[in-house]
Amino acid sequence: MKNNLILFFGLLFLVFTSCEEQIEPGVTYEPVTFESLDQNGGTWKPILLTNIEQFSFPEPKNPSSTEFKSEIEEVIKNFNNEPKAINYWGNNPLLKWNEIARELGAKYNLPPAPNDKGIYVLPSPSNPGSYPFFPFAHPPYMSRAFAYLSIAQYDALVVAWHYKYKYNQAALHKLDNRVKTVFEPTDLPSYPSDGAVVAAVSEALLTVFFPLEVEMIKQKSEELKRCLIASGINTKDDIAAGELIGKEVAKIFLQRAASDGMNRAQAPLVVSDSLANLAYNRFGWQWQNLESPKRPVGIAPLFGNVKPWFVANIVSTRPSAPPAIGSAEFNTAANELKNIQANLTKDQRKIANWWSDGPGTYTPPGHWNRRACDQIVKYKYNPLRSARVLAYMNGAVQDAGISCWDTKYYYNYPRPINAIKNFKTILGTPNFPAYTSGHSTFSSAAATVLSSIFPDDTKVFVDWAEEASSSRVYGGIHFRFDCTVGITQGRNVAQHALVVASKDGAK
Repeated sequence: MKNNLILFFGLLFLVFTSCEEQIEPGVTYEPVTFESLDQNGGTWKPILLTNIEQFSFPEPKNPSSTEFKSEIEEVIKNFNNEPKAINYWGNNPLLKWNEIARELGAKYNLPPAPNDKGIYVLPSPSNPGSYPFFPFAHPPYMSRAFAYLSIAQYDALVVAWHYKYKYNQAALHKLDNRVKTVFEPTDLPSYPSDGAVVAAVSEALLTVFFPLEVEMIKQKSEELKRCLIASGINTKDDIAAGELIGKEVAKIFLQRAASDGMNRAQAPLVVSDSLANLAYNRFGWQWQNLESPKRPVGIAPLFGNVKPWFVANIVSTRPSAPPAIGSAEFNTAANELKNIQANLTKDQRKIANWWSDGPGTYTPPGHWNRRACDQIVKYKYNPLRSARVLAYMNGAVQDAGISCWDTKYYYNYPRPINAIKNFKTILGTPNFPAYTSGHSTFSSAAATVLSSIFPDDTKVFVDWAEEASSSRVYGGIHFRFDCTVGITQGRNVAQHALVVASKDGAK
C-alpha cells in the first residue's frame, strides 16, 4: 500500500509540474443582472422527468405568520455574515457546482499503477478507499458524470420554476423592506429556493460519482445554503422546499444510473480479447496495447453499450470502416504523421500539449464545461437557462462518447504507433483503439450544441473543436481520418439532442 501511495502522489506531482496548460484556474464570476427570469420556465419539458408535479411539499408560509416573520428576522440578522463564501458562490451557484465537478474529475483522473507484482487491479466502487482509489475519472467516466449532474440540475430547476410561479411567493426584499440583498435584487419568487435545489441535487449526484469526497461535498452544500440566507435571497422555509425537490429528483436520476450499463463497461479480459478477435476476423487488423506492464483491458471496452440520453440506436451513429492498413488513404495519413513528426512546429506542440488531457486533468468534457460556463456568464443567463445549456451539451457529449467507444471497440483500429514502423509520439498513447478520436467526437458534439444556443459564437466553437481534433494528429496519437470522421460523428450525434431541445418549450 505504501508503494502504491508513493506512485500515486509521485504521478500527481509529475502531472502538475510538467504539463504546459492542462487545467485552467478556477474563476470567481462577478454577479450579473440576469437577462431574463424565464417566468414560463416551469412549463418547459424536462429531459428525464415525466411529471413535474409528482413531488409534494407544503405551500409557503403566510408572510403574516409568526413563523415566517421569525425566519425574516434570521435573514436580517445574518445579512452578509460570510462575505468570502457569498462571493465564492455568487448569484448563480450552478456555475460553482460545475467547477467543483471539474476539479474532482482532475483529482481522480489518475490511471491505477501496477502493484508490487506488476499486476493491475481495477478501482472498486464497493471499496473506493482501497488503492486503486475509485473512481478513475477517465473521459467516458467524466462525460457520464457531467451528463447526470447537469441534466438532473436542469430537470430539478424546471420543477422549482413551476412551483415558484404557481405559489408566486414574492422575493424577500418585496415582502419586507428591511431585507437587504447582496446581489442585484430581482423579482424571482423566493419559494422554493433554486439555490437549495441545485445544492441538494448536486450533493446527491456528486457523492455517488466521487464517494471519497462525501464530507467535502456536504460542507460545500451546507455553506451554500447558509449563503442563501446571508445574501438576503431565501428563508429556511424556501431552502427546505428546494432541498426536497433536489433530493427527490436526484433519486430518479440515481435509479437510472444504477441500471444504465456503466457497471459493465469495464469488461474483463476475455470480453476485451473477444472484441479484438472479432475485429481481426472482420478487417484483418487489431489494436495492441504497448504498455509495460500491459494493462489487461483498455478503458471501458463496453462503454458503447451504456444507455444514451438522446440517441435511440447508438449503432446507427457508427461510421463506416476506416481505411485498410497499407491502402492509399492509409498511406497518405501515415505520411502526414511522419512529416509532422519530422517538422513539428512550436505552435503544434503547444496545441498537442494543451489538449493532451492526460492524468490529473479534467479531460475534454471538462474543457467544454468550462467554456460553456463562460458563455452562460457572457449572456447573463439565470440558473434555469444556465442548467439547460449544460444539460443538452453534456447529454450530447456523453452520447457522442458512447458512440465513439462503440466505434472504437467494433473496429479495434490500431494506433499510429502500432501501424507505422519506428513511429514515436510526443505524448503517451492512450490504451484503447484509435478510430474514431474521442477528442474529436466529444468536442464536435459540444460545439454543435453550443453553436445552436449561442449562434453568434459559432465560429469560436467550431474552431476550438477543430483545434482539439487536430491536436491528436500533432501529438501522433491519431491518424487524420480518426479525427475528421470523429468530428462528423460528434456533430451527427449532437443533432439528436438538438431535436429534443427544439421541442422543450424554451426559446
